[in-house]
Amino acid sequence: MDSQKEALQRIISTLANKNDEIQNFIDTLNQTLKGVQENSSNILSELDEEFDSLYSILDEVKESMINSIKQEQARKSQELQSQLSQCNNALENSEELLEFATRSLDIKEPEEFSKAARQIKDRVTMASAFRLSLKPKVSDNMTHLMVDFSQERQILQTLKFLPVPKAPEIDPVECLVADNSVTVAWRMPEEDNKIDHFILEYRKTNFDGLPRVKDERCWEIVDNIKGTEYTLSGLKFDSKYMNFRVRACNKAVAGEYSDPVTLETKALNFNLDNSSSHLNLRVEDTCVEWDPTGGKGQDSKSKGKENKGRSGTPSPKRTSVGSRPPAVRGSRDRFTGESYTVLGDTAIESGQHYWEVKAQKDCKSYSVGVAYKTLGKFDQLGKTNTSWCIHVNNWLQNTFAAKHNNKVKALDVAVPERIGVFCDFDGGQLSFYDANSKQLLYSFKAKFTQPVLPGFMVWCGGLSLSTGMQVPSAVRTLQKNENGMTGSTSSLNNITQ
Repeated sequence: MDSQKEALQRIISTLANKNDEIQNFIDTLNQTLKGVQENSSNILSELDEEFDSLYSILDEVKESMINSIKQEQARKSQELQSQLSQCNNALENSEELLEFATRSLDIKEPEEFSKAARQIKDRVTMASAFRLSLKPKVSDNMTHLMVDFSQERQILQTLKFLPVPKAPEIDPVECLVADNSVTVAWRMPEEDNKIDHFILEYRKTNFDGLPRVKDERCWEIVDNIKGTEYTLSGLKFDSKYMNFRVRACNKAVAGEYSDPVTLETKALNFNLDNSSSHLNLRVEDTCVEWDPTGGKGQDSKSKGKENKGRSGTPSPKRTSVGSRPPAVRGSRDRFTGESYTVLGDTAIESGQHYWEVKAQKDCKSYSVGVAYKTLGKFDQLGKTNTSWCIHVNNWLQNTFAAKHNNKVKALDVAVPERIGVFCDFDGGQLSFYDANSKQLLYSFKAKFTQPVLPGFMVWCGGLSLSTGMQVPSAVRTLQKNENGMTGSTSSLNNITQ
């Protein structure tokens, strides 16, 4: 009976996953159908605009050519009209002179005839008819303004849709996820020298496999990529996976998206647990700061009943303490006394993890490490067998030391600006690094027998955390090569708890 139930539960789980997969595909189809309708409408509008633009250009060219023809017609007409007017005047004068010469033949007086003959000769010499060119200045030929649009018609007949770049292919083998950076590499299915640039889109998700249409996050865009790979750096890995897709663009149009690729970007993400932190600590997500007014709030709690009814206005100190969210039922006790401690809200049960801590410049004392959840509310980090830490003291005298089970190992290195914490739960190792140079500061060896929580102590100052980080490549290399500082840290290492 039990085996049948287990088999049925597996079938139900398989069916549920398949239904979820089909529903996601249906959403994809519906979105694609909607996209086809919207994009078709947009393309039709763009096509109308392009043809209107062509018509406009043709109208402008036609108008320009018509003007050229009219101007040539007017020029030649003016030349011919001027020449025609000159010829008419010359002809009129010549006819008048001819008539005068004909009449002169009838003159009988020799002297008068001689005079008339001289006048005729002078007038003939000066007559415009004999200086006039009898060749038209311009011809009636207008063939130089004729057109032949046969080639243009052929070009217009070859108008077609732009060649769209093919979808690139992302190569998962060449993609790299390391040091909170992702390098995405792709190639074109065939050579295309018209490609101008690429567009990379990515988004974070907690779902493996194909991207979901109704995913809660939007695609981020990186445009104008000239090469066939791109590195996104400085990422916070606050999701299990990231989806990537690429499209190629020529000078005019973008091609289809590549098949999406999902890469794993899992890292430890946690906030500080303000439900159990010391009342003298002001806690907000990944920041903690010493608050000297908080401790007085504890006294106010014990006096609350005595003061009840005396005043309707709460004191400022009570307000600052009362603003904390109430402790979750079933959670551990709040730290008190001189244990100015706050723990992370996410337990580490397996694997390798890394986070970084930065202290305020004026912080007088702080500790960074891990602890079991059973750490007592009066216990300080490093003073019990359930916690491991490095401690920085800038009060009265400067000390930098590793602490565990109330044993102290002084560290002869400078306190870095940022401290990197590496926890290998399965390998039983807790190491601290200079987060900038990746210099190893100290390494504990301990067989963890229960889940550990990131732990922090701060007094007169504040700390800020960076989570969602992968184990840096440099740290992984150091862990493989050195396996801790066994010689110099033997007094605190090899401890089983």
